[in-house]
Amino acid sequence: MAKGRELKGRIKTTENTRKITRTMEMVATAKMKRALDRVTSARPYANALGEVLSSLYSPALAEHFPLLRQPERERRAAVILMTADRGLCGGFNSNLIREARGLLVKLRERGVEVELHVEGRRGVGYFRYVGEPLATVTTGISEKPGAEHASALIDDVMAQFVRGDLDAVYLVYAQFRSALSTPPTTSRILPVAPPERKGATADYILAPSAEAILSDLLPLYVRNQVYRALVETAAGEQGARRTAMKSATDNAGEMLNVLRRTYNRTRQAAITQEIAEIVGGAAALE
Repeated sequence: MAKGRELKGRIKTTENTRKITRTMEMVATAKMKRALDRVTSARPYANALGEVLSSLYSPALAEHFPLLRQPERERRAAVILMTADRGLCGGFNSNLIREARGLLVKLRERGVEVELHVEGRRGVGYFRYVGEPLATVTTGISEKPGAEHASALIDDVMAQFVRGDLDAVYLVYAQFRSALSTPPTTSRILPVAPPERKGATADYILAPSAEAILSDLLPLYVRNQVYRALVETAAGEQGARRTAMKSATDNAGEMLNVLRRTYNRTRQAAITQEIAEIVGGAAALE
């Protein structure tokens, strides 16, 4: 019955694993709901900022604002990669890292000098392992990102762009479409490209002037893009973890069914063998 005891041990281990993955699935579901609320809250503000910016923008004004400066050629660029601090979320982190690696290769093939900024332990760990120099490292904010975290990530990079030390800034993050769809996305956030106007242009009364409003609005717009990327990546992480843990729970249930059937067959075979031995022994005595 050694095999039966071994199967009982595997059944117990699989049951414990299923309890853990089921609990993690429930936790991820609750966290995803809160993260999705942040995504939903951030979108109307971002859309309003974009509408105002597109209404105020004109080529004449663009000459006076460094954040709107369009370089003739990209010579130096920054890439900001957002990943999770933890794993157990399927291919979420590896997909983001692959997207960032592809972007680095494309930029360097064009002769662009690139500096890499990474948010999240998973991305930091990978690029340190492969020996990629990191300009800045940020961890510990993917659980509950806020506007202050976005400012901390982008303000120094934005200052470099204003000074002319950078010609472009790219953002690699997870775009949250649904709990099952969080594709890695690359977005160029600097220089600022005003969103296309949709419908009729709003008739704004500007005070004190368009220039004064743009001087405050442009940095807010860039920070908001980074904040949106943070909250969408956080929601995508929890959605991917929920999906991965649900799959693990389902697989554990299927494995339990197989192990229990195998254990029952083994136990039945052992009982049948014992009965056969008893009957054979009794027949031998007659």
